[in-house]
Formats: sequence, structure tokens, C-alpha cells
Amino acid sequence: MDPKTAQRIAFTALFLGTCLVIVPVVFVLAVIVKEGAGIINWNFLTTQPLNGMRAGGIFPAILGTLILVSGAVMISLPIGVLAAVYLNEYAGERPLTRIIRLAIINLAGVPSVVYGLFGLALFVMFLQFGVSIIAGCCTLAIMELPVIITASREALNSVPQSFREVSLSLGASRWQTIRNVVLPNALPGIMTGTILSVARVAGETAPILFTVAAFYLPHLPRSIFDQTMALPYHLYIISTQIPNMPRELTFGTALVLISMVFIMNLAAIIIRVYFRRKKLW
Repeated sequence: MDPKTAQRIAFTALFLGTCLVIVPVVFVLAVIVKEGAGIINWNFLTTQPLNGMRAGGIFPAILGTLILVSGAVMISLPIGVLAAVYLNEYAGERPLTRIIRLAIINLAGVPSVVYGLFGLALFVMFLQFGVSIIAGCCTLAIMELPVIITASREALNSVPQSFREVSLSLGASRWQTIRNVVLPNALPGIMTGTILSVARVAGETAPILFTVAAFYLPHLPRSIFDQTMALPYHLYIISTQIPNMPRELTFGTALVLISMVFIMNLAAIIIRVYFRRKKLW
């Protein structure tokens, strides 16, 4: 077969494969936007549910989702970056290190319901946090850690070894080199991986179902030991557990959740572009 013909066939196959992925996603988004856009307004975004969740807004669920995501990042980001620094800069290529790296990669594929049961056993029951915000944040943080560690390691690996050698040759210690040279240059990749992991956990239902999510609360959470509503669980409840639920309310909630995830991914792209423009290599 002529090489150009083979190339055209390969490109066509790749294009068709891409369409098979994109077209269903676009169709689903179009249906959600069509059915749910009509209900999106300021009142819907800033008021509490009314009439058995068949009316009113979803503000408590939005606030609860933001609290859980922010708390999870505050816990997982420093731990994940420090673990990545140790594995990439200090641990070296030893059998134990390779086993740890393989375990981290495998943990990224563990089903979310397993993390939820782990959080229930450890944080809710053993540590006696109860069904609370702190238990949910810790569970989501553990779920984020494999992604953050893997992304941070890749970002640290992308920094040229010559940068480290020059810094060490000028008399800087290894930690000074990591803090002043390696981490600043790896920051775009670290932030991108972090925000993408946040976008994933923002839509998870199983972990918060066991550790923090409430069916309905008449007031907003007052401490980290209170329960809270969350968009993924709220969407599950109004979609499956409440009869005669208005169709536009369900699709409107789904549209808000998708929009939040989209904004997080857009933020990751903007941050990556901003920091990459500051690089000199």
C-alpha cells in the first residue's frame, strides 16, 4: 500500500474515533442545556430548596460542594506535593520506591465507592468525626492524592536536570535547589493536575454519601463537624427519590454541576498557560 494512502486511512480512522467520543458528549450537553437553561437565574442559585425540594433554589448544595472541594484541596495538595518531591528528588530508583509508585498509580483507579467505605470506617467511625464536613473533606483528599502525586511527579520530572546541577554547583543545598529552582518551574504542571483532580472529585457522589452528604438541611453548616448538602448527592436525590419532581429543576441542577466542573477545567488551562509563559525554557 502506498504510504500516503495508508496515512490518509489512519487519519480517517483517528478522526472517526474522535467523533465517536465527541458526538455523544455534545448530544448529552445539548439535551441538558436545552432542558435546564430555562430555570437558571439568580433566585435559583441563591435560595434554599422549598416545597420538598420541588421548588426554590440550590444554594446550600452549591456552597456545600465548594466547601468540600476547598477543604479537600487544602489537605491533599501539601501532602501530595511533598510526597512527590520525596519520591522524585530523594528516594531514588530502589525496588521499594518502584513498588510505592506502582501502588499510587493503582490507587488512582480504585472505585470511588471504596474510598467512601474507607472514609466511613476510618473518619466517621474509628476517629469519631461523625458524618461531617471534616470526614468528607478527608475522604475526598485521600481520593485526590494519587492524581496529585502522579501529576506533581511528572511536573518535577519535566524540569531539566541541568537546572539542578547548576544550582548545586553554585553552592545551594538540595532543598534550596528544590525550593527555589525545581518547584517554581514545576508549578504549572502541579496546579494543572491539582485542579483536574478537583474537577473529578467535585462530581463524586459515593464518597460524600457515606461521610458528609445530607438529604436536606434547614440551615447552612456552622462548623466542620456539621453535615452539608452537595450538588452530586442533591442531584441524585431529586432525580431518583422525589416523585413528581419538575423536569427543568433536575436538568438545571445538572447544568450547574457541569458548569462548575467546566469552570475548574478552564481555570486549569488558564493557570497552565500563565505559568508557561513565564518560563524561559
